[in-house]
Amino acid sequence: MGIRRAAEYMTGAAIALSVTAGTALAAAATEAAPAVEAATGGYVPMKPTPGIGMPTEGAIGFQQQFSEVGHDGQFMHNWVLMPIITLITVLVLGLLLFVMIRYRAGANPNPSRTSHNTLIEVIWTLVPVLVLVVIAVPSMKLLAKQYETAPKEALTVKVTGYQWYWGYTYPDNGGFEVISNMLPDDEAIANGEPAQLAVDKRMVVPAGEKIRIQTIGADVIHSFAIPSLWYKLDAVPGRINEKVLEIEKPGVYYGQCMELCGVRHGYMPIAIEALPRDKFEQWVLEQPGGSIGDPEENADETAAADAEAEDAAEATDAAEPAETGEAAATAA
Repeated sequence: MGIRRAAEYMTGAAIALSVTAGTALAAAATEAAPAVEAATGGYVPMKPTPGIGMPTEGAIGFQQQFSEVGHDGQFMHNWVLMPIITLITVLVLGLLLFVMIRYRAGANPNPSRTSHNTLIEVIWTLVPVLVLVVIAVPSMKLLAKQYETAPKEALTVKVTGYQWYWGYTYPDNGGFEVISNMLPDDEAIANGEPAQLAVDKRMVVPAGEKIRIQTIGADVIHSFAIPSLWYKLDAVPGRINEKVLEIEKPGVYYGQCMELCGVRHGYMPIAIEALPRDKFEQWVLEQPGGSIGDPEENADETAAADAEAEDAAEATDAAEPAETGEAAATAA
């Protein structure tokens, strides 16, 4: 009788363990389902906002800026250079008019023989020097700010200029490359995008973060430029150029190659889509070979998780015979 009860107990325990394992697997599958769903679908290209990140009809001056350097550059142009240029222009025009009227032949039948004036010469030497100093100080600050070193944790995007299209490689996210070609005008207009600026695949980056852009030319010299972000960096064959890009808010920003690179130079536009970090990661996971984080760190974390799972399984296997033996002894 004791042996029969022990056998029944062991059978019941096995059934309970299998049910528990099945429940755990089902729960794990349920928890994993949203992540898989998020990783494999849901990205929809952002619609551009008219007049934002693109040229506008009839406009003059710079496009509206969406980067910190862009704001500084626009301030430098509008409130430092333009006032100084205007003052110099008005001063020179005034001097010309004064000389034309004051020293005209009708007012001066006997022209002056003066050929030297120390005070005037000192003034027209020192004033231009002071003007250049006033311009140089903020100019050097702006130039230095544009070429600050990217922080170590910054996302890296390698931009390659081809004849005549762009390639965007993401070495921090699996090393996949996105090839970007210009859309035909009818497709661009149907998508609500500007003709000759829309592309089939955009360069997607996170908004509000510093991004390390590295440019190189695959064949000839190209130039990667986005006016609304105050960004321009040449892509030279055999040389890596680097510069930081930071986009203030999500949106679509258009640019073009600005280095004459061949017969189709005017047909290799740039379209950058800035997304919140979570949506950017979702886009990355949808790309072939895309991953989040450092591949080595991910491999280490995966190996550690596998080791913990194996240890837990071994502990469970070791505990089951002991519990079964105790139950059998109690039944006997």
